[in-house]
Amino acid sequence: MGSFIACKNQAEESETVTTENVETFRGEFIYVDNAAVLNGSDFIYGVELNEMAMQLADRVENIKSEPYDMVPVIVTGVLKENPARQETGEGWEQLVSITEILHVSEKPSAADIKIKDTKN
Repeated sequence: MGSFIACKNQAEESETVTTENVETFRGEFIYVDNAAVLNGSDFIYGVELNEMAMQLADRVENIKSEPYDMVPVIVTGVLKENPARQETGEGWEQLVSITEILHVSEKPSAADIKIKDTKN
């Protein structure tokens, strides 16, 4: 019986450790040219291009009316330092590694400035 309780406690500790750094993020998501950004009311983070980020990019693509539209989303993820920034000094300081997609808006955000690709 004591052994069973010890296993249960270990499982609970393990579960706490894996979810300890997961946060919920609300912001506008954009994916363009193999780069993604999550822009919140008080943050801008690069997005690690993992499987969940690519799923989100696919879902957002169906909602956008213009190539540079940003779509409001709610995701969970882990915030971490950007290794490329540390090596090259380029890119966002921190990246969100998305672990779950909680909500995707049905329409893009209203743009403050319209970005258009023009050809001469």
